[in-house]
Amino acid sequence: MANFSDRLKLSGVGTALITPFTPDAENIDYDAFGKLIDSQLAAGLDFLVPLGTTGECPTILHDEYEKILDFTVRRVAGKVPIVAGAGSNSTAKAVAMTKIAKKVGCDAVLQVNPYYNKPSQEGLYQHFKKICTEGGLPIVLYNIPGRTNITMQPATVARLYNDFPEVIAIKEATGSLDIATKIAELCDIPILSGDDSLTVPLMSMGGKGVVSVLSNVFPDIVTSYVRPAQKGDFATAGKLHVKYHKLMRTMFVETNPVPVKRTAALLGMCSDVTRSPITPILPNNEETLVSVLKEYGLVE
Repeated sequence: MANFSDRLKLSGVGTALITPFTPDAENIDYDAFGKLIDSQLAAGLDFLVPLGTTGECPTILHDEYEKILDFTVRRVAGKVPIVAGAGSNSTAKAVAMTKIAKKVGCDAVLQVNPYYNKPSQEGLYQHFKKICTEGGLPIVLYNIPGRTNITMQPATVARLYNDFPEVIAIKEATGSLDIATKIAELCDIPILSGDDSLTVPLMSMGGKGVVSVLSNVFPDIVTSYVRPAQKGDFATAGKLHVKYHKLMRTMFVETNPVPVKRTAALLGMCSDVTRSPITPILPNNEETLVSVLKEYGLVE
C-alpha cells in the first residue's frame, strides 16, 4: 500500500467529459471526442474525467468502455491525469472496471456511491475498501445523492481517507456546504466541487477545484474564476462567480448532459445526440439555454 505522502494530488479544473455519439447513437464519434480532448489540453486544464455522469456512463456498453478509456489515454499522452469513471452499484463490477482503467493507463478512478441498493454507511465503507484493496488505482469518492439516493456521511468519508491511501479526493456534489465543511473538519481530504455553481464557495473554505460540466464548452470561463481562487484571490473569483452563475445553472436547466451537449452542438463541436432513456432537449429549455448563451455573447 502506498504511503500517505504518495497520494496523487488533483486540483484546479477537471472536465467531466461528454461522450459524443454518431447521429444514430449507436457508436462513439471518436473524431469529435478527440477534438474535444485536444481543446481541453489546449485550454490548459488540469485533469480529465471520462465516462462519469456527464459522459453518460450508464449507457456505455461493456465493449465500448475499454476502447473509450484507451482512446483517451492515447490522445492525452500523459499531459494531464485521467480519472476514469468506474463506479457501479456492484462492488465486484466496480473493482473490475477499475482494473480495466488501470490496464489502459488511467491515473485514477471516480467512484460514485452505489446507487439503488442503498447500503448502510458500513456497506459504503466495505464497498470502497474492496475497491481500494483490489482495484489497483487511486480513487476519488463521489458523493451525489441526487443521482444515487444515498449520501456518504462525513464520518465515513474521513474513515476511508484515513484508512486507505488510495483515496485521494472527494467530488462533493451534495449541494450542501454544511456537509463539505464537516468533511473538512474531520479530515484533510482534498475536496473537488461536483457542482459548477458551488466551485468558488467550496474553494473559499479550502476546496481544491472542480470537476466541471461547463468546461466542456467554455474552459476559459471556468479557469477565469478557479485560477484566482487557487491563489486566494476571492475578491476576483467571487465577482466572476456571480457574473457566470446564471450560465453555470443553465447547464442544468434539464438533465445533465442534455444542455451541455446541446451547447456543444450549437458551437459546432459535436452532435447533441444522447442515448436513451435520455432524450433531446425540450423546446422550452432550449429557448432558455439559447437566450442565456446569447446574453453572455457566447452564440449569435
